Amino acid sequence: MINQRNDFPETFNSLKSILKKYENSLRVIADKNDNFSLNAGFDDKRKADIYFGAVQIKKNYVSYHLMPIYINPKLLDGISSELKKKMQGKSCFNFKVIDKSLLADLSELTKKSFEFYKKNKML
Repeated sequence: MINQRNDFPETFNSLKSILKKYENSLRVIADKNDNFSLNAGFDDKRKADIYFGAVQIKKNYVSYHLMPIYINPKLLDGISSELKKKMQGKSCFNFKVIDKSLLADLSELTKKSFEFYKKNKML
């Protein structure tokens, strides 16, 4: 049996490449071999930064967090059933390995999420 943890760094880097496209418009709050995380703009009401997303290597999977879908679940409309199966909770997707079609789906969802934050002046 193949040890799937051996695939975690590759899976992490593939997922991280999606978020890195937005690092110039967002603020990097973690950039490590097992954790890449981005915040958006500052929320005056909460007196805190607005979380955007992260990729993290966990014990049994690599997680991809995307806060805009928690705020606006309609962003999930039209996602593939394969990507939907990877969801855990309201804003997290878990992967052991990732195929290119899921990477493309997640990339499109992240783009829609970024555009939602931009439109709503959350950047």
